[in-house]
Amino acid sequence: MTRRPAAEMPPLALPVEPDPELEALPAPRRPGRTLTLVVMSLTTLLAVVMVWALRGEVSYALVKGAPTSLGNLAELAPRRELANTWVQGEALPSATHAVRYARPLEPGSYRLAPVAGNDRIWVQMRVPEGMENERFVPPTSFVGRLVPLSDVGIRYSRLPDAAARANDGKPVPDGWLLVDGEAPATTRWALGLAVLFLGFAAFNVWGLVRLLRPVEDG
Repeated sequence: MTRRPAAEMPPLALPVEPDPELEALPAPRRPGRTLTLVVMSLTTLLAVVMVWALRGEVSYALVKGAPTSLGNLAELAPRRELANTWVQGEALPSATHAVRYARPLEPGSYRLAPVAGNDRIWVQMRVPEGMENERFVPPTSFVGRLVPLSDVGIRYSRLPDAAARANDGKPVPDGWLLVDGEAPATTRWALGLAVLFLGFAAFNVWGLVRLLRPVEDG
C-alpha cells in the first residue's frame, strides 16, 4: 500500500475555543418567535375557556332515555340533581312578567316568562314567525332542558338579566330555566365544537413545547 506524504495528510480537527467577545454579545432579537409564542398561548387559553363554557351543553348532549316527568311546574321545588336534565312538565306561563326577544339569523322570536304560581321557574318558549303579540297562544306543556339560571352557559348568558328586568328589576333568587324544545339530540353540535377546541389546545401545547425546548448541540 502506497503511503501518502505527510504534507498531503488532512489536518487534524482541533477543538475550537469559544470567543469571549462573541459570547459577550447580547442574544439576537427574535420578535417573530415571541409573537408566535404569545399567539399560541392565547389560542390555547381561549380554546380551554370555550371547552369549559360548553361543558353544560356537552353533558346535556350525552343524556339518554326519556324526559323526566315533573308534573305541575307550579308545585315544583327544583332539586340540584335536576340541573341540566331533560324534563317534561305542565304549567301556565305568566303574562304579566313575560319578555320577548329575538336572536340574529333565526326566524321568529322567543318569549321568557315565569310559571304562574312559581316564580322560581322560568320558561323559554319559541314564538313562530308572524305569531307575535296577541296571535301567540303559549303552550301549557313543556319538554326541554332544565338548568339553574346561575349556570345557563354561554348561549343563554343574557337570560338572567332579562328575567330580572321582567321581574320589576329584581334578580331571581335560586331561579331555574326550562328551555322548551331543547332535547339532548339538538345540542350534539357542542360535542363537535368541544373536540375541535380540544384539538386546537393540544396542537398549540405541542407547538409551544417544541419552540421552548432547548436545542441540543450536535
